[in-house]
Amino acid sequence: MLLRFNFSRFWTLLLSAVVACLMLAPLPAQAGLTDDRYDGDIFALYAGNGSLVPPKLTLADSLKQEKATLLVLYTDDSSDCKQYSTVVSQLQAFYGRVTDILAIRVDSLPVKSQFEPTEAGYYYQGFVPQTVVFDQSGKMRFNEKGSIAFEQVDDVFRTVFDLLPRSQSVPLKRRQVNEVNTELVPATPAQK
Repeated sequence: MLLRFNFSRFWTLLLSAVVACLMLAPLPAQAGLTDDRYDGDIFALYAGNGSLVPPKLTLADSLKQEKATLLVLYTDDSSDCKQYSTVVSQLQAFYGRVTDILAIRVDSLPVKSQFEPTEAGYYYQGFVPQTVVFDQSGKMRFNEKGSIAFEQVDDVFRTVFDLLPRSQSVPLKRRQVNEVNTELVPATPAQK
């Protein structure tokens, strides 16, 4: 008995199987600024500033240097943290040269029952984002939970650095961080 292969039936079954697989495939993750889904490092994605993470030093090292310190505790899957990341980036633009800015994921805090005052976990109160400012002597000058306006932290830094209040000061101007150069430059002889 000779079996005949039915090509049209084969292709119909194959096409049906491919369509079924595509319909059952998971949809890609769609995260955004206003949802609580993880989509990567928030400082690189939403603040355009990947230089904040990972922090270059620990809280203990920063306090030893006798520099003002901005400690920000956050998670990558919080809409509040995503939106607050731009404020932290603005603070770095103005105070980054004279302040150590430590952005710490609370997921990276070690699990232990007690922390030392030189560890970030000591200040974590269970909410994100959380902002803590230390002056040059290591004294805590500010500790707030939630999204905070740039001006609130700016006022604290103005007292820490003995600057004029905002009402008596020239408006601060932000440096361009992620500037795109669209200027056309003629090629030099070495480039030709």
